[in-house]
Amino acid sequence: MTRQKRGPAAPLARPPRLRPGSRVAVVAPSGPVPADRLEEGLAILRDWGLDLVIGPHVLSVHPELDYLAGSDADRAKDLQAAWCDPSVDAVLCARGGYGAHRMVDLVDWAAIRAAGPKAFVGYSDITALHEAFALRAGFATLHGPMVATDAFLKDPAAREHLRATLFEPETVRTLGLDTAAALVPGRARGVTFGGCVSLLAAGTPGGRTEARGGLLVIEDTGEEPYRLDGILTRLLRSGALEGVAGIACGSWQECGPYEKVRAVLADRFGPLGIPVAEELGFGHGYAAPTIPLGVPAVLNAPSDGGRCTLTVEVPALL
Repeated sequence: MTRQKRGPAAPLARPPRLRPGSRVAVVAPSGPVPADRLEEGLAILRDWGLDLVIGPHVLSVHPELDYLAGSDADRAKDLQAAWCDPSVDAVLCARGGYGAHRMVDLVDWAAIRAAGPKAFVGYSDITALHEAFALRAGFATLHGPMVATDAFLKDPAAREHLRATLFEPETVRTLGLDTAAALVPGRARGVTFGGCVSLLAAGTPGGRTEARGGLLVIEDTGEEPYRLDGILTRLLRSGALEGVAGIACGSWQECGPYEKVRAVLADRFGPLGIPVAEELGFGHGYAAPTIPLGVPAVLNAPSDGGRCTLTVEVPALL
């Protein structure tokens, strides 16, 4: 039997943009959420003019595994209930941590698909859900700051970029910080996919078997260079990057001296013969831009030392 190819060849369904009065659900698919940080984040969302609904288990803590925000079943139930509520316009994650991989197969993805696309925001551990929304529902999502994290509460630039993406997506189509440069020069077009690279390498049932037609966007935190080497090697050997058109690299917070990280990226990706841009800044670093996943984009990594950019060809939201 021929293995079914799963990759980002076609753009995914984009959700409607938010407006003042839009109803937004906040859920915790991964780690437990401190109540004070949640309240601080909710106050900001209310200042944006949003009507909020909070998942019943957002403040739950698993009775034995205290690194989880309640049971796998409850976390999956909160996500599915929020998505399938026709009054909810967007679903925002409260934080990452660990646990999305544990609950992703408990979600009824047919019901999610039937409910249609909505804005979905998160990063880090939420990468597992970005992949599921792409591959199981066919929906574009947003790799961006979460409601109860420093990236949202203490980073005005990252927070404002997310707000603009949600409300005025046509204003933030060229992505990447001024630090961006070409690791391997060139220009590529494709559909964006990716996130936290260690989560991508971990894989999920029904995951990608190739990347033909795709632009990979990756970042991570707390992975030393030798561990990052192993992560990238596993990803390459899995075949999940087969046919990838280009690679955009974000932040590598607490991954060791950047010159060593750069050496790993160059060693693992250089032989692919495709454009690779570095230091676009999305991910766990300060002032990280929100990156749309599942939309057509152009990666420009000029050889003359000019600024690299990732430009989405359409607004992230309709």
